[in-house]
Amino acid sequence: MKKLAILGAMTVAGLSAGVASAATLDDVKARGTLNCGVTTGLVGFAAPDANGEWQGFDVGVCRAVAAAVLGDPTAVEFVPTTGKTRFTALASGEIDVLARNTTWTFSRDVDLKFEFVGINYYDGQGFMVPKELGVSSAKELDGATVCIQTGTTTELNLADYFRKNNMSYEPVPIETNAEAQPLYLEGACDVYTTDASGLAATRAAFENPGEHIVLPEIISKEPLGPLVRHGDNDWGDIVRWTLNALIAAEELGVTSANAAEMSASAGGNPEINRLLGTEGTLGEMLGLEADWAKNAIMAGGNYGELFEKNIGENTPIGLARGLNAQWTEGGLLYSPPFR
Repeated sequence: MKKLAILGAMTVAGLSAGVASAATLDDVKARGTLNCGVTTGLVGFAAPDANGEWQGFDVGVCRAVAAAVLGDPTAVEFVPTTGKTRFTALASGEIDVLARNTTWTFSRDVDLKFEFVGINYYDGQGFMVPKELGVSSAKELDGATVCIQTGTTTELNLADYFRKNNMSYEPVPIETNAEAQPLYLEGACDVYTTDASGLAATRAAFENPGEHIVLPEIISKEPLGPLVRHGDNDWGDIVRWTLNALIAAEELGVTSANAAEMSASAGGNPEINRLLGTEGTLGEMLGLEADWAKNAIMAGGNYGELFEKNIGENTPIGLARGLNAQWTEGGLLYSPPFR
């Protein structure tokens, strides 16, 4: 298994090195669409609705990038990827950006030759169990069967946690969240473990969510964010600063509803003017139109709007902002200055 893992990493790194020299921005403009890698389906983050239209928090990032680059938030081809296929899809050039609940780690950044452009969700790994199991702490899970997505940091964290606490478990390997749900509900595993946000989304999709609880322990740091290939710094800058534009817009009070009006009036806040392209040459520096950030914000809203619409406390997912609040509100969310 070790040999296979090493060979897999070498393959991904080799593919990435081969594609990295290509100018992704030119490819996207010539194609007229952004190819965005997403999860195979996680309600609130990325999943097709009843009409087959992709919706969700990560989908919003994809649409913002498409709006910034192409001026059209609908010019996106969503490519579903699993924990195993996502990195090969990015390295091979099948997708231009991966926006799929993916944790920023040392080896993914350095060894697999990817570049994480920022963090759009600060998360941590948790555990969900049926209430009838009578468990109130992860420390009581010795000997449990655990549904676990392969090819993920979750798989490695689980092994570390049980080893540290001198407990044993029996893994039930799965590839997708959709595969995990019926197995867990049918009792094929006692526990489902993944990022806490993923557990909230999964639980919300159950017919009787109240019959399941998420245990209090958070056993890891899972900084999730979009990533691109190493070697194309211009494209990395575009995706990075599009994400920053959504974060900065919330802090500055720029929303999908008022961005056009604020742009037209060019008020007294110089940073808002630079963000919306009415002052300075930030768009030109990226190789984009002056209104690139305005288009990104209007595509689906600023960071706060995307959060509240898709995964916030008034949605079935019901996530509080927590660490994902703006730095001015006690959270970790912070954009470098637009200047």
